[in-house]
Formats: sequence, C-alpha cells, structure tokens
Amino acid sequence: MRILFSALFTVFVIAISSAQEIIVIDKDSNLPISNVMILNKSRSKTVVTNSQGKADVSKFETEELLVFTHVSHLTYTISKARIISNKSIVYLTEDQNNLQEVVLSVAKFEQDLTLVPQKIISLEASEIQFSNPQTAADLLENSGKVFVQKSQLGGGSPMIRGFATNRLLITVDGVRMNTAIFRSGNLQNVISIDPLIVDKTEVLLGPGSVVYGSDAVGGVMNFYTLQPKFSREENALVLANAYTRYSSANEEGMAHANFNIGFEKWAFLSAVTYSDFGNLKMGSHGPKEYLRYEYASQENGEDITIQNPDPKVQKPTGYEQINLLQKVKFKANEDWDFNLGLLYSTTSNYPRYDRLYRKKNGELRAAEWYYGPQSWFLGNLKINKKGNSQLYDKAQFTAAYQYFEESRHDRDFGKELRYNTQEQVDAYSINLDFEKSIDENSLFYGAEYVLNNVHSSGNTYNITTEEKQETASRYPDASSWQSMAAYATYLWKIQANLSLQSGVRYSHILLNANFIDEFYDFPFQKADINTGALTGSIGINWQQNQFFNWRLNLSTAFRAPNIDDVGKIFDSEPGAVVVPNPDLKPEYAYNSEMGLKWTPSEKIKLELAGFYTLLDNAMVRRDFNLNGLTQVDYQGEPSRVQAIQNAANAYVYGFEAGAELDIIKSLQLKSYITYTQGKEEQDDGAKKPLRHAAPIFGNTHLVWTKNRLKLDLFGEYNGQFDFDELAPSEQSKDYLYATDRNGNPYSPSWYTLNVTGQYEFDINWTATASLENITDQRYRTYSSGISAAGRNLILALKYSL
Repeated sequence: MRILFSALFTVFVIAISSAQEIIVIDKDSNLPISNVMILNKSRSKTVVTNSQGKADVSKFETEELLVFTHVSHLTYTISKARIISNKSIVYLTEDQNNLQEVVLSVAKFEQDLTLVPQKIISLEASEIQFSNPQTAADLLENSGKVFVQKSQLGGGSPMIRGFATNRLLITVDGVRMNTAIFRSGNLQNVISIDPLIVDKTEVLLGPGSVVYGSDAVGGVMNFYTLQPKFSREENALVLANAYTRYSSANEEGMAHANFNIGFEKWAFLSAVTYSDFGNLKMGSHGPKEYLRYEYASQENGEDITIQNPDPKVQKPTGYEQINLLQKVKFKANEDWDFNLGLLYSTTSNYPRYDRLYRKKNGELRAAEWYYGPQSWFLGNLKINKKGNSQLYDKAQFTAAYQYFEESRHDRDFGKELRYNTQEQVDAYSINLDFEKSIDENSLFYGAEYVLNNVHSSGNTYNITTEEKQETASRYPDASSWQSMAAYATYLWKIQANLSLQSGVRYSHILLNANFIDEFYDFPFQKADINTGALTGSIGINWQQNQFFNWRLNLSTAFRAPNIDDVGKIFDSEPGAVVVPNPDLKPEYAYNSEMGLKWTPSEKIKLELAGFYTLLDNAMVRRDFNLNGLTQVDYQGEPSRVQAIQNAANAYVYGFEAGAELDIIKSLQLKSYITYTQGKEEQDDGAKKPLRHAAPIFGNTHLVWTKNRLKLDLFGEYNGQFDFDELAPSEQSKDYLYATDRNGNPYSPSWYTLNVTGQYEFDINWTATASLENITDQRYRTYSSGISAAGRNLILALKYSL
C-alpha cells in the first residue's frame, strides 16, 4: 500500500510540476512562438518563451492575469488558471499590421515595401538601440549602407551613391531640414538629430525629387521620431525610459530620459538627452601621419606649441550636446488627429579638428579654429484627416518652422585677430498631401511651399585690445530662397505580382540676395534667380515567382542654386577664396537603377542593385575672375579667386549587394557591400575622380539570439584609394591622408573587428556592451580629417517603466 501511495504521489507531483510549463503557439500556423514576454499586471514578474515557445510560469499565482506581448502578434491577457485548464496552451494571433513591411519615404503615406521600385533602407528603434550610435551620423554609418565622412568629432557628412552634402536631402518627421545655406563642402547638420528619439529611419537610395524637390539628387534620409501613445483603458498609460552610456575612446558620458502619459484622446511625450564627449583617442596600428604630436595653446596671452604626451589622443576634439523633444497628440475622433512636435538641439563650441593640425612653413597654421554652438529648433504641426470622398481617402497638412544658427571662428597662430562669422536661418514650410485609392491602385499628390530667410554677419576681434570691428559676412545678409511645387505619383497594380509607380513634379525657385560693396568691389549688386524644374520617375516591381523579385526604376532629379552656391565668401583651402556668382542655373540628374532579390529558400536571401546617374550642368568650384582679377586679399593673405559654376558633367555608377543566411534558428549571417565609381569633367575636358564617390565599403555580421541574450560579432571594412584615384581637390589635401612610397597622399584600406552583446534582465532592465575595433586599428574613413576611435569599450544601461 505504501508503495502504491508513493507512486501515486510521485505522479501527482510530476503532473503539478508539468502544469507550470506552458507553450505559446501561433493561432494560424500552430507553430511555437519564441521571445514572447509574459508578465503580470503590475509588471513585477516576467518570463520569456524559449526557442520552442515554452516558458515556466510557476512564479505567478494561480489566479493572476498574465499578459502576453510579442513584436509581431497582438497582445493577449488571460488568467493562469484558465491556461492550465486549456492544457497549458496559449494561442496568439498575428498582428496584421506587421505582416508586411511598410515605408513612408516614397509617397509620405504608408506603402507596402514589396511594391516600391526603389531601394530603401529601413532601421527600426530596436536596431538603433542595439548598435549604440553616439550621433545620427553614426546611426547611418552603422547600417553599413551609408558612407560617412568626418572633419571633427562633432560632425558626420553622409555620402550616398557618389553624392553628399547639399545633393542629399534630410527630413525629420516629414519636414525638410536642408536650408538655403547647406553647402557643397562637408556638412554636420545631421548630428542635431538625437538617435535616441528616432523611432525609425528610412534612407531612400537614389533620386527623390518627385516627392521632395530640390537637393534629393543622391538620396533622401528620413528620420521619424517617437510618437506619443494613447491609453486603451480608462486609466492613463504611463511609460518612461532612462538610458545611460559610457564610451572609453572619447570618455563619453551620456544620459537620456523620456516620459509618455497617454489618455483616451490626448497623449504627451517628453525627452531629454545630454552628451559629453572628450578628446577622441585613435588606434595603435596604422599610419603615423595621423598621430597628433603637438597642438596649440595659449599662456600669458601668447600662442605656444605643446608636445602631446599621448600622440594617439586627438586634441582638441571634445564637445557637449543637449537635445530636447516635446510631442503632443490629440485624437478628436476616428477621422481627425492633431500632432504637435517641438525639437531643440544645441552644442557647445566644438573644434574643427582638421584645420588645427595644418602647417605653414613647418609650424602650426591656426591657433584657434572652432564652430560656435550649432543650434536647431523645429516646430511641426501635423493634421491628419481620413475621408471617403472623390478627392482623397487620407489627407495630411504639415506646417513647420525651423531656426538654425551656426558660426565659425578662426585665428592664425601668433596673430591677434580672430575672424568670426555667424549665420541664422528662419525656415518656413507648408505641405498638403493626399492619398486616394482607386480600386487596387493608389494616387498620391500634394503641394509644398518653402521659404528660407538668411541672416549673416562678420566681425574681427582683437584678443589683445578686445577691439571688435565689422567685416564681410559669409553670406549676403537678409537674403531669401523660396520653393513652390506640386507633385503627383500613381501606383498601378497591373497584376497581383506586377506593379508600376510613376510620378511628376514641378518646382519653381526664387532667390534674392543683395551684395554690399563695403568690403569687396563686386561687379554686381544683387542675385535674382527665377527658375523652374520639372522632374519625373517611373518604376516597375515584378515578383516573378516565390524566388525572384525584380525592380527597375528611371528617374530625374535637380538641385536649384541656393544662397551658399550663389553668395558665399569663404576660404575653401589655403591660398584660395570662394566669391559669389549670381549667374548659376539648376543642375539635373538622370538616374537608372535595377535591383534583384533572390530568395532560394526561407533561410537565404540575396540582393543586388546596380545604378547609374548622370549629373548635367553640375555646380562645381572652379577658378574664377572678379572684375578681371584672379587673386584678391582675403583675411590678410593673397588668395586665388574661385566660384561655384555650372562648369561640369559628372557620372556615377556602382552596385550594392547583400546576403542574409539563417544558419540555424538562433544564428544569422548578414553581409553588405557597396561599390561606387564616379568621374567629373575638368576644365580641359579630362575626366577625374568624383570627390564624393566613396571607396568600396561594407560590413559582415554574425548574430546569435537566444531568449533574452543577443550577440553580434561583426567586421567593418573600406577599400583603398591610391593617389591617382583621389579627386583633384583631395590630392591637394595631403594633411588629411597617409603618404605612399612616392610621397603622395592616399587613403589606405582598413578593417575593424567588433562585438556587441545585449541582455534583457526583465521587462524593465536591458544592458548593452560593445567592444569596437578589437585589434586597435588606426584609420580614417576616406576624406575625413579626424581618425576613428581605437579600441573602444561601450557600456549602456536602459530602464523602462
């Protein structure tokens, strides 16, 4: 009898124990779902399903309500007791909104990515957080599909398909960020965007002028920031996140917090980020030309040269930055919602590092060269309306105001005069966009108005006497740039597996600038440009079968002259000065692109895209004469006269390739590579390398995911540019590059090995750690004036409430 009782007791214990393990299954496929978060209502207890969809729920009380959440399934709530009575099985329903990836960049409304004929890179918030970028420039670079140049730590100038700076367009929440003073030289405005408030980033590779107008020649970078969340219950929805990070290579200290409170009709979101970057330390193994042996300082009012105790530390490069965000959302009913977004970013002064190690006659040329605070404010009101009229199904009105402020300050070594210029831009824009479904097809159309008012001033400051005098400004003060446009695109689903998208846009540009001859004797008094541009696109997306998907796209783009092109005065390089040219005309690009996605099995995906772009009537910097003079005095130095001119044609071609392989369920291999070749016509008709055509670059990732742990072992690499592969403007910048055996500058190839790990302790705590550049390589990305970080330990901790 005792033996029988013991046996029955053992069976009972086993039964009770097994009842504590449950399995979560997809309702349609009956397959187990891994990484499902299971928590109680108070969020005090959590577990996660394993790769077999199983989880131990013994920590929960029998009568507790359990919440099941998963990224691709609808949230489900059920009591533990009911789960056990249902044979310990929980069924989740797939979220139909996540079945297909949608993008906003092509038509400003959601579109199925499988119907888009252009190549688009999409980065989600979880990917951004895992890659741990310090700035939005790093966010783009970490994708492995956008090349980024840096002249200083507080910088980052993206290059896409051979184009950069004012031939690329940046938008934030659908608002154009490019202004009338975006220049052809390297830009760092993208660092004003806080990567920690970015919910999604979409990069349109290739022209985007039909929807976005001027400047979208090489690509469009769209940043969509976090949105407030409403409560679906009677009680308010309160969410909060705190995030902090440390990086050893530049002793970065960063703190971020955001807070959401949502009601049924109102929702509010606030965020703040503070970053403190120290001097950046480069790697140990690489060209000695990059080392920083000495730097300028001042003691007792005298400039002196100090020997750097550690030449790998790039002094000075550090700066500080703060970013603020406030969002308010009001949902009046199912048809109307209102969104107000306020973003603000500012930096401390930050050094222009590549200007601080240039030499003249063997001595440091500059004692000071720094940018003043880069400030940016965006106020954005967006009204969305759903309808069912003959004109539209969805309408979106966007009104925005932006304020930009930047300044430059430089003083030669041993000299008393500091030269200062300061610029402010007030940017206004209004957009009205519509979507109308016609059977299975879609029509997108809209109109846009943009106005930029530019204010610019210049002065000299004597550091000894403290005397201040007005001098020439960088741009003509009180100048303006306007754009008025209308566009339409049509998506035609010819068959279930074949779609065609075409579009057309007309833009009219007005520019007005007055030149004061107080400082320079120009042969003109004003620039008055009144011009228009017509652009179009047509593309096909064909899903041939379950294995092959083809894309073909033809498009045109343009860039109209802006205030920077027409009116700036600045020293482009030692011994050269750029002067205004009011006779500029728009430049046009003609682009073709073909892409193939091959999916031989569910575990393998291969992509290949080839592109070719012809740039006609290109605006380039070339030698010029001013009233017959080819040389003028600029800041006390004889300088060769140059100006932006419609003086060239250029072409770019290349390919982008990618591969994704699911080795096993928890292990994935991903690799991407980009090859670009570009040539630009010279004054003598010769074809020379295009400045912004980057060397071959890419990355390879081996990603392992198991329950709450994610590990990524990856390599990043760049090809080499020999001296004869550098653009003529780069060949003269020997101070940026390493030196080959013939004494000529060149850009060496490089690679880094890196590892990143992320662990979710529970629903509240997530830790991320990275060790970058493990082999401590010393390198510079092409055309950059600052060396990249050496071996770098990054530690980050996130708390979510």
